[in-house]
Amino acid sequence: MLGFKKENSRLFYDEESEMLSREIPGSNLSKIKLTFSLDFDIGQSYVTSKIVDRDGFTRKLNIQAGQRGIKLQKDLCHLKENDEGMPSHAYVKTTLKDSQILIRKLPVMGISDWLLIFEDDLFVLAVKELYDEIELLG
Repeated sequence: MLGFKKENSRLFYDEESEMLSREIPGSNLSKIKLTFSLDFDIGQSYVTSKIVDRDGFTRKLNIQAGQRGIKLQKDLCHLKENDEGMPSHAYVKTTLKDSQILIRKLPVMGISDWLLIFEDDLFVLAVKELYDEIELLG
């Protein structure tokens, strides 16, 4: 669905984003809370971006279409492989260039060397360069 336009909900990209806006935890309740700017490189079936963390290290993000999920980057999220405190899901939030808010709740599929996001709308909108920052809460 491209652009949910119900009169009282222009703030949100779609109904799912509006629903999740009431569910998304505050940053003080999240073990993972990251916000970063993105500069996309577009491939055939994915987009990538370099992320510089607060310690100055460069990490990588990959967004592609497919079954919804997220693999967290262990150093960026300060996680260990068998971390009992790893969230079962993560919220990805972005504000599009037309000021609409997109929120997705993605199941955490594990840990990876890259931050990997599998979600159709985030992928399509990245290819169209309609956002340049995301917030991750989990």
